Amino acid sequence: MWIVRFALKRPYTFVIVALLIAIFGVASIVTTPTDILPDIAIPIVSVIWTYSGLDADDMSKRIIGVCERALPTTVNNIQYTESQSYSGVGVIKIHFQPNVQIDLAIAQVTALSQSLLRLMPRGFCRRTCSNTTPPAFRLCR
Repeated sequence: MWIVRFALKRPYTFVIVALLIAIFGVASIVTTPTDILPDIAIPIVSVIWTYSGLDADDMSKRIIGVCERALPTTVNNIQYTESQSYSGVGVIKIHFQPNVQIDLAIAQVTALSQSLLRLMPRGFCRRTCSNTTPPAFRLCR
């Protein structure tokens, strides 16, 4: 009840307070950043192994399986991996933790793939590591 009496005694004060609330409300709406599609950088490195003439089952057993077993022991901050094998091509996607340094992760994956290249069958010479993080796409051969 006291606020009603106060408003009736001093009407200009309440008008000024209402105007200040409206001005600050509009200012906060205008300055609040909104983004429909936020910039999400999910660090993913893809390794593509190729060997012509090798079917998908052999590619999965001989190449992709060996590489997937070696990844957690030598590469840091791996969240999970996923792989796909096709006839003559094997693709491994390595998903990293959000706070990883992607350049260090690419260097570790490249070093691992270079060391695994010696264990592969003859004629197995091409491998590609690529950063498939949405803002950037880098290839290292």
